[in-house]
Amino acid sequence: MAGGDEDGAPRERPARRGPHPPARRGRPAGRGRHAPRGHRGRGARPRDARHRPSPEGGPRTMSASDIVESQEHQDLRAAVAAFARSYGRDYLTRALGAGEPPSELWREAGKLGYLGVSIPEEYGGGGGGISELALVLEELGAAGSPLLMMVVSPAICATVIARFGTEAQKRAWLPGLADGSRVMAFGITEPDAGSNSHRISTTAHRDGGDWVLTGRKVFISGVDLADAVLVVGRTADARSGRLKPCLFLVPTDAPGFTRTPIAMELKAAEKQFELTLDDVRLPADALVGDEDAGLLQLFAGLNPERVMTAAFAIGMGRYALGRAVAYARERTVWKTPIGAHQAIAHPLAQAHIELELARLMTRRAAALYDAGDDIGAGEAANMAKYAAAEACAHAVDQSVHTLGGNGLTAEFQLASLLTASRVARIAPVSREMILNYVSHQTLGLPKSY
Repeated sequence: MAGGDEDGAPRERPARRGPHPPARRGRPAGRGRHAPRGHRGRGARPRDARHRPSPEGGPRTMSASDIVESQEHQDLRAAVAAFARSYGRDYLTRALGAGEPPSELWREAGKLGYLGVSIPEEYGGGGGGISELALVLEELGAAGSPLLMMVVSPAICATVIARFGTEAQKRAWLPGLADGSRVMAFGITEPDAGSNSHRISTTAHRDGGDWVLTGRKVFISGVDLADAVLVVGRTADARSGRLKPCLFLVPTDAPGFTRTPIAMELKAAEKQFELTLDDVRLPADALVGDEDAGLLQLFAGLNPERVMTAAFAIGMGRYALGRAVAYARERTVWKTPIGAHQAIAHPLAQAHIELELARLMTRRAAALYDAGDDIGAGEAANMAKYAAAEACAHAVDQSVHTLGGNGLTAEFQLASLLTASRVARIAPVSREMILNYVSHQTLGLPKSY
């Protein structure tokens, strides 16, 4: 779980970046060493003219290709769905019951190339984008076995390293993040800095050729699974004396780095931790990117985080709705399936419509990000996350209600989703902060906070 900026957008608009480079000629994109197996289409659609910003530099007009799913994506979706069904909700329930992470699913997804589908081919990935990675996570969720660390390790951390890391950092980390053999957590939220990341108090100062980090982080997912944490700290600007955000790679076995599990009533495969950095000494090359461009680099990871959170929520909503629809078809009262009654059918239809609308918004946000439009992606990603969280919460609630008492039993594996679906409305950025963002940044209304 991570908090974002106070309104979900950097104060100064970043320059528009170019789209991801086109896939190599001579073989289908996404068919590198770690590309998804069993997927005959391309793991990444070509980055052709329809995905580039306009020559004038203005907002890119969305085309039908951003809404209508390509054949390549349909093939990838089918392959992931078949793989995910081989694990399903039963697998995740067993792992939760044993207090263990879904390691087998993670390893297999990495081996098949699904975890690294958005990582550049030259570093062992599939050469795709956030569009492909979000698709993978959605289908895992729709089968009842989502992987939360996909939001963190490949989507946030690998994206930031791929865009801003040194060549040595890319070589050291991206191949392992692509095949799942290495995991990275993300540390931004602090006890006194949740939605307002301007209040981050973790500081980094130079000591000779090293960096020394001091501070605390809270609600950091999967630290026990991680080899390192991408930590957001602040360094002093030599000219103004003001603190500016920077990103650091902190090994989880670094002296002075301690983690404390947070007792959560919500049962999840990935645990939450509080981190303490007590004068953690790091080499100079632990800094990721430019010390003076930390805010831009930070949002390069937060926009994919929002897209992936939306995909996570949509997958969960689809899973719940699928269970409810199957039940409504089969459950018979007075010789008629309950799904024939509008009081049952209409709420389920409404939930489906809401999920599909959120899905389109998520696809649009991912397409904008992959096209290099950080500004447009920031707006769309926040809207997608909001829409998906609301649709998921409604779908889960209506699904449990459709099953009545059965919806609360272990047999149908829905009741636990009532709490899980609530998380998407809170983290990584709350629904209220997204509404603040849209009212202020999009609609131009006066700032209210």
